[in-house]
Amino acid sequence: MSHDFTPYPSRLEGIDPTFVVDFAAYDEVDESTQRWSTWLSVEPLCRGPEPRPDWLVTSQGAIDTDLGILKTGKEADVFLLERADPAEPDRAVVMAAKRYRSSEHRTFHRAASYTEGRSTKRSRDERALKRKSTWGKTVAAGEWAVSEWDALKRLWTLGLPVPYPVQIDGTEILMEWITVDGETAPRLAQTRPAPDLLQSYFDQLRDALALLVQDGTVHGDLSAYNILAAGDRLVIIDLPQIVDLVGNVNGMDFLMRDCTNVCTWFRGRGLPVDEHELFAELLAHAF
Repeated sequence: MSHDFTPYPSRLEGIDPTFVVDFAAYDEVDESTQRWSTWLSVEPLCRGPEPRPDWLVTSQGAIDTDLGILKTGKEADVFLLERADPAEPDRAVVMAAKRYRSSEHRTFHRAASYTEGRSTKRSRDERALKRKSTWGKTVAAGEWAVSEWDALKRLWTLGLPVPYPVQIDGTEILMEWITVDGETAPRLAQTRPAPDLLQSYFDQLRDALALLVQDGTVHGDLSAYNILAAGDRLVIIDLPQIVDLVGNVNGMDFLMRDCTNVCTWFRGRGLPVDEHELFAELLAHAF
């Protein structure tokens, strides 16, 4: 009796391609600095808006690697995180991971005036927030992360110059890392732009503020320290405290303060701008 041992590749002939999969083995992650990508483990609404940028890595086999801390803050720390699939090394991307502090290690700087008018879905959470209990602080940490996530998605969709929001997972937000020549873009406060670029920066910021007020919102804490100078363009960051211009009783005050902070910095660099004129111009866009 003879046996026909058909070579393996030819055995696949005639098989529906949808039943054929490529298999690749992956090494275990180093749990001290790595994790499997959380892109597919979060809810669809916790992922960034479409159209999504080409640099986004969505592979199920991707690994997230912490590269170290980028910035510390009162409410959150920002880390650099690389997401890469070992099977596709050319698709690696480095992102900024903003992680809001735990209830034991964070403060709520001027929180009440920013959150006026906001509400949570559960009355138990609202009571805990008012009492500032341990659970209330935990809820608040999540609320600030969600607030920034919602703001980033909303403003990105409107076309404002903000980092692309990749995803949110609990109190961690992954977003675009804004760079200049491969390095973190400097804060506007760290720059000394030439007169032409200084004027361009102010025009960009004025246009961005106009889009904000047209949307009925105010940054609420805008200054040269939370604006990045990415070459010849500006990018606005730090948005957890975004304020409703009309719904918050302090909305107009926050807008005036943003105008004052911005104009004071530009005047200090030699550009003759006035916060009252800017405020009036913005109000014309708002109503």
